[in-house]
Amino acid sequence: MGRFVGDWGKQLKSYNQNVRLFLLSSVLSNIGMGIFMVIYNYYIRELGFDDQVNGRVIAMQATASAIALLPAGLMSDKVGRKRIIIIGAIFTAASLLLRAILIDESSLLTTAFMTGLFMACIQVSSIPLLAENSTERERVHLFSFNFAIIMVANVLGNALGGTLSDTLHAFFNMSMLESVRFTLLIGAFMFFIALVPMFFIKEEKRKKKVKRTEKLSFRKVFTDYRSSLKWIGLFAVANLLIGFGSGLVIPYLNLYFSDRFEISNSLVGIILSLGQAMTAVAFMIGPSVVKRFGEVKAVVMLQMASLPFLLITAYTETLWLAVLGFLFRQALMNAGNPIQMALIMRTVDDSMKGLANSVGQSVFQLGWALMGPVSTSIVMVYGAYYGYAYVFTITAVLYLLGSTYFLLVFRKIDKQKEKSAA
Repeated sequence: MGRFVGDWGKQLKSYNQNVRLFLLSSVLSNIGMGIFMVIYNYYIRELGFDDQVNGRVIAMQATASAIALLPAGLMSDKVGRKRIIIIGAIFTAASLLLRAILIDESSLLTTAFMTGLFMACIQVSSIPLLAENSTERERVHLFSFNFAIIMVANVLGNALGGTLSDTLHAFFNMSMLESVRFTLLIGAFMFFIALVPMFFIKEEKRKKKVKRTEKLSFRKVFTDYRSSLKWIGLFAVANLLIGFGSGLVIPYLNLYFSDRFEISNSLVGIILSLGQAMTAVAFMIGPSVVKRFGEVKAVVMLQMASLPFLLITAYTETLWLAVLGFLFRQALMNAGNPIQMALIMRTVDDSMKGLANSVGQSVFQLGWALMGPVSTSIVMVYGAYYGYAYVFTITAVLYLLGSTYFLLVFRKIDKQKEKSAA
């Protein structure tokens, strides 16, 4: 245990000022987003809309991200990570503010599209920014730590979101709609505050690479970077399969707990917070699994181990079992994400890191966009028990296919790394 903590301590001390500023911004923005997302589904219900509107809103946001991620990645490679992140953060914060105020369905859909569009700028530039401010030896630890603090921030946000809305309703004589709206506004305000550290980042390394990136033509990309494009395409297929499965379940976990077990917003927020906390712990353990089994096997082992817990959540009618299944599924399935990010950043050329990240995330968001309405329709037709049981089971099958594909396609990367080390 002492060695584990010492290893992480050395890693943290080695990170430069840019990384530390980015991590601070990430904490603040994800607290705000955690507050916002845990209760936004309830806000739509409080406005009098059914869950199909929830599905359309989530699909709209995911569709916008899928559309924007590729051009955002190319722009990130060309003009720099910091500039794209700041632009994305300003407009994302504005969209969250509007979503807490506007009430008609067309406005809900439009502002959800806006959030997805500009969140794509942040998502696609964050990992390359960290990659460019770290060494190859630091990256698995750094990406794991970044994902872990995102989870911790989401823990705080989820807990605050559910608790604040219930507290305002119970003790300050607000209607449930007013309390939820006020909580959403607090989440949007936190996202605005997160902009401050980003302005102090100095993107010196980026300036040296701009000319090289600008000279790239499509023809040169397909000739000189064929290997990178091949790996990007293969990663995209894996992300698409996982994205289809994730899109069926993850956006509706708060509704799953409230519909099947009829529990309060506060308790749902606490459960989701525990899930993020478990994931943060799993992220910190991930590098140790990589050291023992290699990157590809570590990803597959963690994802496969999550499947039994997903099925427990699907079929149980006991709250504590559902929570247990959710916690372990959440931790194990997500623990492989930073390992995958480190793998793709190591595999592709520096000038294509933004493109690689954008393609992977865009196909993942495509899964959310297409499967969101499918999930809500199944639940509405089959009810709170069988509806969620069916969508969770379909998700398990898609996760199994995605993990198997990942192992078959990428296992030779681990073998190449072992040969190089030898």
